[in-house]
Parts: sequence; structure tokens; C-alpha cells
Amino acid sequence: MNSYILTDKIVLITGSSRGIGKATAKKMVMEGARVVIHGRDPKRLRAVEEELKALGGTVVSFSCDITNPDQAKDLIDYTIDIYGQLDILINNAGVSMRGAFKDLNPIVFKKVFDINVLGVANVSINALPYIKQSHGSLVFISSVAGIRGLPGNSAYSSSKMALKAIAESLRIEEFKSKIHIGLIYVGITEIEKGKKTIGSDGSEKYLKDRSKLKVQSLNSVASSIISNIKKRKYKSTLSILGKLNAVIQLIAPKLVEFILLRSQRRIILRSE
Repeated sequence: MNSYILTDKIVLITGSSRGIGKATAKKMVMEGARVVIHGRDPKRLRAVEEELKALGGTVVSFSCDITNPDQAKDLIDYTIDIYGQLDILINNAGVSMRGAFKDLNPIVFKKVFDINVLGVANVSINALPYIKQSHGSLVFISSVAGIRGLPGNSAYSSSKMALKAIAESLRIEEFKSKIHIGLIYVGITEIEKGKKTIGSDGSEKYLKDRSKLKVQSLNSVASSIISNIKKRKYKSTLSILGKLNAVIQLIAPKLVEFILLRSQRRIILRSE
């Protein structure tokens, strides 16, 4: 099967003013795609837009809060107004959290699910008619925490597992539409300075620097996302640890539980 060509495809990437989203937008531009980037910080988003245009890319930006259904619709309407179509939606916007379940303020679950699940649904529902017209791709950026719940990440893990359920439902409902549904399980990845997570009390806090840890690079994750789209593949599990987790969880879930019990402190420290 020939690889899906990205030249002149219209690509919308949520949460693309930094991190994985920004790295993916850069690579999409280099592939010749026309890109819509999105984020909640207009100033930072505008700076990324100018950076991508300096690379020769065709890029526009739209700042909004996708947890608001009306604003999510505005994002899709803007994309169609500018380009007239939508070929690829990459649901990348998301937020993480930290804290043992017993210590969580329930607001943590609301904040995480509002962005990671409701935000995804708001954008995807409005985008789906256009993706169907172009027989394009609807991609969900999940996490290895969505394969098996991780300690200190109950709200995050459950939100990322929810994306799998959405993707599975869509694959059946839209089978005859011939659209591509992609589900990417991302491992622990390098972060840009200033990235925040949600603490157990519901407040934002800065993530610790990961530069000294053995983690995936933003560029390698972005390349894997693009490869998934080109090959129109369903699931892509990134990192050796992620692949092992997926296989062992399937055939020996008790073993995974044993490993997590023995290494939960190290897992929590690595993810902070």
C-alpha cells in the first residue's frame, strides 16, 4: 500500500503551541501540509505561527478553549473558512496530573476530563463531517498510561483510556466512511520549560525537568504520529517500555500489577 501523501493536506493540531503538538506541526509543514495550530495562549501561539512561516510553511493559528463547545465549533468553522476543507485532525491538547487517589480533590478529575475527553469530543464531533468528506484522518494522542492505570495518575490514566473507547466506537460507526482512525500511545517524553500539570489539590504546578532522564524526544514522537497517518494505521505504541506494557498487559495482567507494585515509587518520580 502506498504511503498517504501529506502535501497540501489541511491539518488541524490542537494544543500545538508547544511540545508534541508544535513538533508535529513543524514536521507537517516540512511535508508540505497546510496547518492550523491551536492553543489557549494567543501570544505564544502567534510566535509559533511566525516560526513555522519562517520555515516556508502555510500556517494559520486560532486561540480558543476547546472545553467550551461553542469555541471548539468556532475552531473548526475557522479552519473551513480559511481552507475550505479538513483532511486531518490531531487531537493533541491535553493535561496531566499528579497525586495519589486518596489525596485528590475531586476537581482534579473534572479538570483533566474537561480537557482530555470533553475537549477532544467537542472538536472531533464538529470535525467529523469534513473528515468524512475527505476520507481523512482523525487521530487521538493517548499515553501508555491509557494502556494500564499508573500510580499517581488515576485521573490522567482514566482520561486516556477513554480515548481508546472513543476510537473503538468510531472505527465501527464510521467503517463505511473509509476514514482513518489513529490512536497513539505516547511514553514519557521530553518537555519544554514551563509546562504545567495539575496537583492533587487541583492547582497548577510546574513539571520537573526531564533532560537527565532517558525519555522520548519531541521529534521522535512527532515522526511516529506522522508515520501513523501516512500508513493509516490504527494503534501506534511508542517506546520499548510502552510496547512491552501493551503485550504483557494483554497476556499477563497480574505480572504487570506485580511490576508496578515493585516500581511504583520510581514510576512516580520519573513522571513528575
